[in-house]
Formats: sequence, C-alpha cells, structure tokens
Amino acid sequence: MAEDKGQAAAAVDDEEPVLDAPDRGSADELLDAGAHAPIDAMRHSTAHVMAEAVLDLFPDGKLGIGPAIKDGFYYDFDLPRPLTPDDLAAIEARMRESIKADHPFVRREISWEDGRALEASKGQPYKVEILDDLARKAQEAGTALPATSLYEHGPFSDLCKGPHVESTGHIGPFKLLAVAGAYWRGDEKRPMLQRIYGTVWESQAELDLFLERREEAKKRDHRKLGVQLDLFSFHDVSPGSAFWHPKGQRIWRTLEGAMRELQDRRGYQEVSTPIVVSERLWRQSGHWDHYADNMFIVEAEGQKFSLKPMNCPESTFIYRSHLRSYRDLPLRFSEFGRLHRNERSGALSGLTRVRQFIQDDAHIYVRPDQLTAEIEALLGEVRESYGWFGLEPRFAFATRPDKAIGDPALWDLAEGLIKDALDRVGGDYVVKPKDGTFYAPKIDIYIDDALGREWQMATIQIDLTMLPERFDLTYIDEDGQPKRPMAIHRAILGSLERFIGILVEHFAGAFPLWIAPVQAVIIPIADRHVDAARELADVLRAGGLRFVEVDDSDNRMQNKIRLAQGQKVPYMLILGDREVEARSAAVRRRGAAKDEPQEVLPWAEIAARLGAEVRERRLG
Repeated sequence: MAEDKGQAAAAVDDEEPVLDAPDRGSADELLDAGAHAPIDAMRHSTAHVMAEAVLDLFPDGKLGIGPAIKDGFYYDFDLPRPLTPDDLAAIEARMRESIKADHPFVRREISWEDGRALEASKGQPYKVEILDDLARKAQEAGTALPATSLYEHGPFSDLCKGPHVESTGHIGPFKLLAVAGAYWRGDEKRPMLQRIYGTVWESQAELDLFLERREEAKKRDHRKLGVQLDLFSFHDVSPGSAFWHPKGQRIWRTLEGAMRELQDRRGYQEVSTPIVVSERLWRQSGHWDHYADNMFIVEAEGQKFSLKPMNCPESTFIYRSHLRSYRDLPLRFSEFGRLHRNERSGALSGLTRVRQFIQDDAHIYVRPDQLTAEIEALLGEVRESYGWFGLEPRFAFATRPDKAIGDPALWDLAEGLIKDALDRVGGDYVVKPKDGTFYAPKIDIYIDDALGREWQMATIQIDLTMLPERFDLTYIDEDGQPKRPMAIHRAILGSLERFIGILVEHFAGAFPLWIAPVQAVIIPIADRHVDAARELADVLRAGGLRFVEVDDSDNRMQNKIRLAQGQKVPYMLILGDREVEARSAAVRRRGAAKDEPQEVLPWAEIAARLGAEVRERRLG
C-alpha cells in the first residue's frame, strides 16, 4: 500500500496512524473483509457503518475499500473536499445513531451483471472497477462470471465477502483516529483518496488501553526522538535513506560489533560483495522475474545492472571459488551488505520503511545431515541476541507458496527438516501456510515491544533450489562423488535501520548503558574542575565505556543536568571541589528524582561498575 499524507491528511492529523494496514491490491483482496480473528468481523462491520455515515454526510462520495486491519479498520473515500476534525466528530455521531438502531447485517447474492449495474447506478466507479477485474480474471481462467455478494444494513449496502456481526448493535466502543492520503490500489498514478482510520474493541476498557498506548506511541515515535537525540535525519536528496549522525552511528556500530562477536563465536567468515550487479545474475537466481519492479536499474555500456536488493546470489561466487569437501561444511558466510529496494515514496516511513539499508545477512551451506542442528543453533542465536534487549522472540513457520520454484519433493524435505528443528528446540510456534518465499520455506521471527505492539523481524530461509540448483553448487562427499549442499539464508536483527527504529520506540530513546550513544556525561561544577573531568573521562574509557562526554559549557550545573536528562543519558557524574580532591564523583542515574540522594564513589569504582554493566549488556 502506497500512502502519501498529502492534502487530505494535513486537514485532520499530522501523525502517522499506529494501525497496521497491509498492502491490498487484487480484486479478491479488495472484496475480502480481512476477518481472520473473531473481532475482525466487528471491525469490518464498523467500517461499513462508517461508510454509511460518510455517504450520509457526503451523498456524492465514492467508496473505495474498507477492510479490517490489525487493531482496527479503515475505509477509503473519494470526497469533494478534505475532511476536518469536525467532520470526524460528525461521522462518529452518525455512526452511533446507526449502532443504536441495531440494523441487522444481511447478506445478499446476485449475479455479476446485476451487481455491476447496481454499483454503476449508485455512481460508484471504484466498485465497478473491482467487479470488472473479477470478470477479467474469470475470462483469463476460462471460468464463469462470479456471483456478487452484498451486505446490507439499514439503508446502506456494500460489495463485500463478509463476514459481519449479527447487527450494528453488536459493535463495541469505537473511535475514529486519523485521515491519511491513500492512492487507489496503491498506485501513485491513480486518484488520491482519503483514508479514515478507526479502531473498535469489545469493551471500553480495551479501547481506553489502546488509545493510551497510541498516545504513548506518538511520544516514542522514532522519527521525533531521532531528531531530539540527534541520531539521524532524512533529506529529499535521497528519499528513504537515512543520514546517520555521530550518535546514531555509535548505536549502529555497537549493534554491528555485538553481532560480529556472536558470529565469531559461531565460526562465521565475514565477506563483502559488490553493490552493483548484472541483470544476468538476477535472471539466473529468479529474482528478475519475481522482484524486478523493486530494483533500482542502472545501465552502462549497453548492459543492465541493478543495485542489489539482497546479498544471496553473490555468495555463490565465493562458495565456488574453491572445490568444497564435505569436511568444509557447514560453511557460514556473513555480510553486513548495503541493499537498495525501490519502495514507493508514499510507503516510506522513517527507519522502518526505507530504500537503502544494511542487513546482518548470512548464507550458510550445509550437508543435509547438518541442517536440523544448524537450524537449532540459529534459533539459539536469535534468542541470545534478542535477549540483549530484553525481547522474547516468537517463531512462525512459513510453508510453500503457490508460485514456488523447484522440485516439490525438495520443498517437502526442507519443510520436514524445519519442523523437526522447531519441535526439538521446543516452545510454541505457529504455521503460516503458503507464506514462504518463492524459493524457500522459512522461519519468521516476531517480537512484542514495550507497548505490546507486534513486529515481524528477521527470517531464516531453507533453500534447496535457488542457490544450490541454479548456481550448480556442489561439494565432494566422503565417497568422492559431487553432492548438492543446502543453503540457509538468515538475518537475525535484519535491517539495522529498522531494528534501530524499533529499539528507539521500545526504549523510548532511553537505551541501556551498553548501547547508549552517550553513556555518561561528566559535569564539572566550575571551570577549575574541567581538567579533572577530562581525566575522569579517560578513566571511564579505560574501564570499558566508549561514549563519554564532558560538559564544559558555560551552563549552570542544573542546566547541564537537565540537558543530559533530555538526551536520556544513563549516568551523570558531577565534580566539585571535594570530589576532585578525593578523586570521586557524585553519581546521578537517568530518571532519578531531584531529591534522591546521590552516591559519591571513587573514580576507579565507578569505572569498574559501569564497565561491568556494559560488558554484561545489562538492561539497567
């Protein structure tokens, strides 16, 4: 879904909605309520009631689509003017009237011809387009025209597959949240519609909790905190690409260093491959057929190249640079590769949806008898690394999609081995049928952040076809015969840009000491204490702190403390005459109350304590 806040959004709300609105493009999807959990039927029903209210206020309005989404619903409208906050209040009032009337939701099935004629007579061109797309698909498939299902409640009817609640009176407490611009069908060449987001819950307590968390999410928005903490910025000379400031780069390098340490312990070998790659490679891998629209294409000397959107095919050239023996496997190649994906401009969103990013990628080549143990070890890597941030990962097993390439028997083999590994590791996991990539089944990683929001993180993919078969990878088995290895594509933190954006919001910018971009600020009370403050900074660096600053500005001490607190620095160390003489410092922790007593400790003890906190990656 490509969204652009545009002229529609500015009229109501300049905040990005918290709701998770997935891409929806095909005619079948446009008709689908998106109801996959019991409350989703209520959410989709509320979207219908909202559409009724909007048409009541704007009789010439045109309807787009209105699915249930995570935590709520939306509906797209083509209206004669931008909506205002007063309009949302009026829409909510009309919705409450419809809910009070307790209109039953009634499903009616009619022929495609009658459905198209009905929508055309109501002046609903977007609904007519949906029906025309269904007819085209039927014609291409050589099947009969599909029947059309409508749902009616009171005076309103809408083209819809359902399901819905029994009646409007079964709709729970709701709230309209925001308006954003949304191109019809996610196509920037199509009309810009106004998308109204809302949420509905079974109880007022659940609605209140959601709204409370939403307000907290606004405060934690990484795009705001990134500016406040001087971590990164974005500029229109390179849309969707972060400009990392020194403090943001410190976080980046700390994450990268922690992952390198983990990978060194596990026997990874780090590699680096080119960013600009020939079209020939992507045709060989199959990405050109499946992913070309998302690539940045460049031409030179009559040849087509692309900025690489992923690292995987290039690792095969390093694998094939030597004859490999069964004794060489597993072979683990890691790469912090810079990737580019041509995301639509309207879909870009801070660090969490970018065009340029670096991923903690790895490609692992194993013998079939090694696969299960390697997956188990990878799941352990995931748990260890996410534990550094107090996050508990969950796993989902995504199986063969309809457009998969390769031998179905190999898919069955890979899926069986993945299931064995997940079962042996223990813990709950969910199965996502047909959600694997076109070349591999996979394990997706999910976490919940401090606000209870679910994030899909990185992935582990088991590839028996795309790399091994298409690039003719072999090793010499113990019987002297060439055999085909299996390939594992894995990213743990995934896009470091996205991961940092999530961490900023999870910690509200107040990072644990080990990853904080400024770990301690030393505050000399007077100019005569500055030299001692710099000496203390050296002691702390020798003890294991990397990012120590001395505030030698002309500000008063309380202002210096206030500035450090605004930057969410974990420790403030204050030096006056007595402290300098005793080679000690008053230690003030982040978030401490004004009247909280400050511990005065020797420099060596401060360095030892804070150094241990960093080395052990304590959360606080």
